Amino acid sequence: MAASPRQLPYAPTPYSYLPNPALTATINLDEEVKLSATAAERDLYDSLAEIYSIIITLDGLEKAYVRDSIPESEYTELCSRLLNQYKSILRDETVTRVFVDLETFKKEWNMECPRATERLRVNLPATIAEPFTTHAGTSSNTSQTRSSATGSQILLATENFITFLDALRLNMLSKDSLHPLLSEVIQSVNQVTTVDFESRGKIISWLIRLNGMKATEELGEEEARQLAFDMEGAYAGFKATLN
Repeated sequence: MAASPRQLPYAPTPYSYLPNPALTATINLDEEVKLSATAAERDLYDSLAEIYSIIITLDGLEKAYVRDSIPESEYTELCSRLLNQYKSILRDETVTRVFVDLETFKKEWNMECPRATERLRVNLPATIAEPFTTHAGTSSNTSQTRSSATGSQILLATENFITFLDALRLNMLSKDSLHPLLSEVIQSVNQVTTVDFESRGKIISWLIRLNGMKATEELGEEEARQLAFDMEGAYAGFKATLN
């Protein structure tokens, strides 16, 4: 009995794929593959790529600050710029719709950036949000006291407190109205003192709360009353540091 011919490795089988010469001829291997079909799509992908880059850069910047590898003034400038760029990109409704939120974006692109996540949540450089906290285990010699603050700095901080409280009394309760004013309060206060005075932490807490809202979203009546109460307490605590 004759032996059956031996099947060659990778020999065609009834289930093998047979290339279609007509289809193959239509594919140009030298042709550039375009990720977007329109200018709008290209702008969207560019914006998402910029957000990705900002998050990675911000995480590295936070690590450098914690390790005391960057001067505080340089860190503050770079961090503020990155935060502003991040917010500016997300003002585009098309980008925001695809981005969804930070946690969704991180999960989709498999990002692990805990320091950048916290900084974006606070939306303030660490030197502004926590000026009295030292880093890299060193003692801070940059804390500004009442004696080193100028009269104009004290006046500006006082005016910013009053402006913010007046905005609440005028029922200006949206994020885009309150967040910039409250940011000016904490930044001007830090120019006067970095002492952790009574209710100072409430300012940061409300900044974080406002930062998590949509631009046109407004505080409820109870929230507005609580915010006014907390800011009155913070203003009193600030004035106590001047005595």
